[in-house]
Amino acid sequence: MDLETKARILDSAEQLFAEYGFSATSIRQITNEADVNIAAVNYHFGSKEELLHAVFKRRVGPINTERVKTLLALQEETKDGEPDLEQVMRAFLEPCFHSTEWHRPQGAKFLQLVGRMHSETNEQLRGAFFQLFDEVAQHFGPAFKHVLPHLSTEEIIWRVHFVIGSLAHILVCTQMKNAGMGNVKIERSDALLEVLVQFCTAGMAAAVPTQTAVQSV
Repeated sequence: MDLETKARILDSAEQLFAEYGFSATSIRQITNEADVNIAAVNYHFGSKEELLHAVFKRRVGPINTERVKTLLALQEETKDGEPDLEQVMRAFLEPCFHSTEWHRPQGAKFLQLVGRMHSETNEQLRGAFFQLFDEVAQHFGPAFKHVLPHLSTEEIIWRVHFVIGSLAHILVCTQMKNAGMGNVKIERSDALLEVLVQFCTAGMAAAVPTQTAVQSV
């Protein structure tokens, strides 16, 4: 019963955060939607912020685990233990692109939440999302640094953010019934993944601009 209650709370929070945003959604709204009392939210999650983190972790956690697993397997397979940039990029993008999460009814709501996260300036929303990438960064950071010696750490971080933004945009757009540019329809496929991998690989490998906005914080 506890697991069922926890799942209902997560589903309700995911739906309401996606529709109304983090700040505009109250714990009371979530408990009404999930048909539970406030004590249940406090017991399972402690706070609205922790609940938001759990919503993201439920969807993104398994994907990040697969990312790390794929990268480690690549490092085992390559002679020097260092896959090339395209291989690293594919290991980062493919597990998310082909995740079965997006084919489930709640998957569309989560992608709506991701879209809201990228369009809003709510730091709690963004912080809860990017916190999930800490473990991924521990593995992919050195891998990117090895194949991109001409870039500073700060430049790599910014470019990875651009990659995440591109991936999120593609995932959100493919959930829109009438998404398209002119006569081009966006459909999630191996061909689209290949375009995304090549685009992001080229962007990561690009020369550093003579005037850069990237600064250490």
